Amino acid sequence: MALDNKHFLPCIGCGGLVPPDSGPTHRYMESSPGCWAIYGEVLAREYADPSYAALHRRTVDAYAVQHPGRPSAQSIRSVGIHLVRLCLVLECGFGEAAAAKAMPLIAKHKVQFGWLTPPKSLGAITAADVWKATDLHEHLRSVEDWALSAWQAWSQHHDQVRRWLPKELHTQA
Repeated sequence: MALDNKHFLPCIGCGGLVPPDSGPTHRYMESSPGCWAIYGEVLAREYADPSYAALHRRTVDAYAVQHPGRPSAQSIRSVGIHLVRLCLVLECGFGEAAAAKAMPLIAKHKVQFGWLTPPKSLGAITAADVWKATDLHEHLRSVEDWALSAWQAWSQHHDQVRRWLPKELHTQA
């Protein structure tokens, strides 16, 4: 995809400026085709080089919470799981490996999640900012900033997300 910003349009999910595209989108994470394509390119970069994949789960978490979709069992559970994981990493001090190890426990408790009304702004940093990174350092910094921006956007729901933390994880924080 070429970087010609003058023709970019806001994504219907995250609001980030993305190229117009007529390709596919995810079935419940609502996005514009251009944003879904950008996300795919970011993932491809991370899958191609383990150095870029160091923060891969944050990439997935940030994208998921910035594209919450509409109320359904899948979207509710997706947003809940990804917000809980961001909470573990960004508030509770879990490292990437510890947060990954906690995912099965988080998923086991997903039935307790309820719909959270998405904030008006889902964060100033989007997949498009990571996509524009030109080297490893810039990519990793962009992913860190993106995840933090996405987490902060949901601040009105942080208390609820903290209540969703499985009790077993409170002792590990």
